[in-house]
Amino acid sequence: GVAPENLVGNELLPQRSEEARRLLPAAVTVLAGDATQMALAPGSCDVVMQSTVFSSLLDDDFQRTLARCMWQWVRPGGGVLWYDFVYDNPSNPDVRGVPVERVRQLFPAGRLWQRRLTLAPPIARRVTALSPHLYGFFNSMPFLRTHRLCWIQKP
Repeated sequence: GVAPENLVGNELLPQRSEEARRLLPAAVTVLAGDATQMALAPGSCDVVMQSTVFSSLLDDDFQRTLARCMWQWVRPGGGVLWYDFVYDNPSNPDVRGVPVERVRQLFPAGRLWQRRLTLAPPIARRVTALSPHLYGFFNSMPFLRTHRLCWIQKP
């Protein structure tokens, strides 16, 4: 329901940025490079979305810098739509979980609504290999969900 000319995307990696330009409608703006260097006007966005970005940022200072940029871009009454995982991945030292307390630290002025949504991927892969119908059953148990969706509204 959003007009493509109202969408702006950002991708750090040049190859992925080129792929996004190829796949998305021509009216969508795709900006390549470091998101903290994007020339977006303050308050110019209704929604700024991040999906599994902060769990890949191991530097606390850079997390704070990016969060400040995102918050600056959001207009009053708009918000940040956040989707990321909560727990560390013991098999991947290049990521770390982002608990809700950290989200609150990054956006202290925001009104936060949050909900865990996604069944832990290792569990999901195993149970859906047995039967795709098992996903819903296992995902109905909140303690098995590892990803959080947050709406952080700017007053």
